[in-house]
Amino acid sequence: MPIGITSRKPKKTHWRSFKNMRPNVKKNRLAVPRRLWPVSTLVFCTLGYAFSQNKAIDFKQGMPFSEGYVAGNTLYVAGQQGPDSKGKVTGTDITLQTTNAIAAIERVVKKAGFQMTDLTAVTVYITDLNDVPKMNEVYKKLMPDPKPARATVQVAGLIGGAKVEISAIAVRQ
Repeated sequence: MPIGITSRKPKKTHWRSFKNMRPNVKKNRLAVPRRLWPVSTLVFCTLGYAFSQNKAIDFKQGMPFSEGYVAGNTLYVAGQQGPDSKGKVTGTDITLQTTNAIAAIERVVKKAGFQMTDLTAVTVYITDLNDVPKMNEVYKKLMPDPKPARATVQVAGLIGGAKVEISAIAVRQ
């Protein structure tokens, strides 16, 4: 036999001994694998941001609704009527009520940090279809271009004897 070479066969390592080569660390099976940390952090931050954006606009204790509600980047404006300076809608014409209703929507939109150009959908509730042409005249003047999608619905009556009520949805650009 040549010098320096032994006849001893190399020792076979049993497959179970490989696990002993790693440091003795307890496994936490519930932990997020290291490669998923960036993804899980992104999801957590995104959800946290979305949930932190939910807030009521002009909610008064004891009232059954808020004037508006922000959910994420969307604002939902409750139906707004157009009372006169004394808070009454009876005895006022459709043009004044429409003007005041759109002004009320604008107040809610601005208070929520949105712009009137963020409006994407509007629903107009009107008690008399004969008032639609006059309402349209005011609506065209006061709503910014491009006009949001709109539905106009005739209803049997509105609270307080109003002739028109307008609700809206805005999405922050």
